[in-house]
Amino acid sequence: MAREAAELPPKETLSLWIRRPAGRVSALREQAQLKALVVDRDTEAWQRDPGFSGLQRVGGVDVSFVKGDSVSACASLVVLSYPELEVVYEDCRMVSLTAPYVSGFLAFREVPFLVAAVRRLQEKEPGLVPQVLLVDGNGLLHHRGFGVACHLGVLTDLPCIGVAKKLLQVDGLENNTQHKEKIGLLRAGGDSFPLTGGSGTVLGMALRSHDHSTKPLYVSVGHKISLEAAVRLTRGCCRFRIPEPVRQADIRSRDYIHRTLGAPTPPAPGQDRSQKVQRPKGGSEELEDEGRPPEAHGQGPETAESPRPTRPAAASVEPSCAQ
Repeated sequence: MAREAAELPPKETLSLWIRRPAGRVSALREQAQLKALVVDRDTEAWQRDPGFSGLQRVGGVDVSFVKGDSVSACASLVVLSYPELEVVYEDCRMVSLTAPYVSGFLAFREVPFLVAAVRRLQEKEPGLVPQVLLVDGNGLLHHRGFGVACHLGVLTDLPCIGVAKKLLQVDGLENNTQHKEKIGLLRAGGDSFPLTGGSGTVLGMALRSHDHSTKPLYVSVGHKISLEAAVRLTRGCCRFRIPEPVRQADIRSRDYIHRTLGAPTPPAPGQDRSQKVQRPKGGSEELEDEGRPPEAHGQGPETAESPRPTRPAAASVEPSCAQ
């Protein structure tokens, strides 16, 4: 019998650590308790199949911030068919972020909104619930071995994969000359090398996800999947450098911000206004890789919800990168 998803802690618990030092101890304790529930092995038959036979739905999540606004953001969940990678469901909501960003505690400001999106889907259309979630951020590759992908996986009880665009330098991992030399040896899409920390633990893999991209992705286990399967599936979801579930969640959340706030929607870098974003035909596209802004965060009220699905349009709002 599958383990039930962990209960989402009350908002007071999630934000208490921000207000006083003793609260931070509580947050660390909460992380440790949830970390004990992480499963870092394959739990589903499709994960062990070389072609992922039985996998039909993959999900992606993202939080995009309104540039120049310290409160407003858009939390998005998309579900794509697999292996076609066509969007079959999307949920975008404007949310209010009221607490500051603190390194290592990203999940406490973002995961509640993403968990809510998953639960809405489970209630409204359970047949479209994804069999795995790809998260723009880290899993076990984290300061305390419990990144946003682990946090979301435990609270939803869904297999989760962390896919980061930058190396989180923990346990002796450094983006130094030696690391860059290893990246240079990744000759083709699918090539990878392990990220072994100073403790001797393999925390994740650096993956060249596409032939036309020289920048690797950093893949780590979130929950209920092995690292080997996580890397294979990430590669299988890439039309470009960024896995399509994460890429579509980002595109649609940016577009939703512009539609909701009535702002113009300029083309993404390298993309003509007349091009469709959902089904690109060739070339490479890489999302901006600048880190989430430190000013935006929180668990404020939701104010708007999107229909499902709509035609995406790229938009230049504040880019995101999870830790």
